[in-house]
Amino acid sequence: MLTVETHAATPWPDTLDWEARAAEAVAAALALTPYAGLTDAAPLVEVAVRLTDDAEVHQLNRDFRGKDKPTNVLSFPQVQDDLLEGLANSDAKEALGGEILLGDIVLARETCAREAEEKGISLEDHATHLIVHGTLHLVGYDHMDDASASAMEALEVKALASLGLANPYADEI
Repeated sequence: MLTVETHAATPWPDTLDWEARAAEAVAAALALTPYAGLTDAAPLVEVAVRLTDDAEVHQLNRDFRGKDKPTNVLSFPQVQDDLLEGLANSDAKEALGGEILLGDIVLARETCAREAEEKGISLEDHATHLIVHGTLHLVGYDHMDDASASAMEALEVKALASLGLANPYADEI
């Protein structure tokens, strides 16, 4: 069973049930991956989403990625890529105590708001895209080369469409 814990460390707009939106975004992303079964799996599968500010994300980005600036979203996978495929294995579930923490996703409010304004979309829709993006990182997707980026973007577009949201890359085509 998938659970998404959402914590707003700083004020984010209260026009949206962020916990519900984050859960929908994580589930939509996972549904398109080989790990779709985790959403209904017997072990508890958890993703933590932290809604915070640029200052906290700046510090995390500097400390963990060596980049001394804020960014829109950071993902911190807790399951090594080579162990992801084994999550469906009952022995792996038992070894993990029946609980799997896929990882943490952290969003920076000011950067997300600025990007949303530049794109002419709502903060809520942009943050949803970034939660989908972050979830894909938690299960091993990346955008380090053109082929990987294209594959990851295609999954993001499909996940967002399933939530009724527009293609965030439409202007780049």
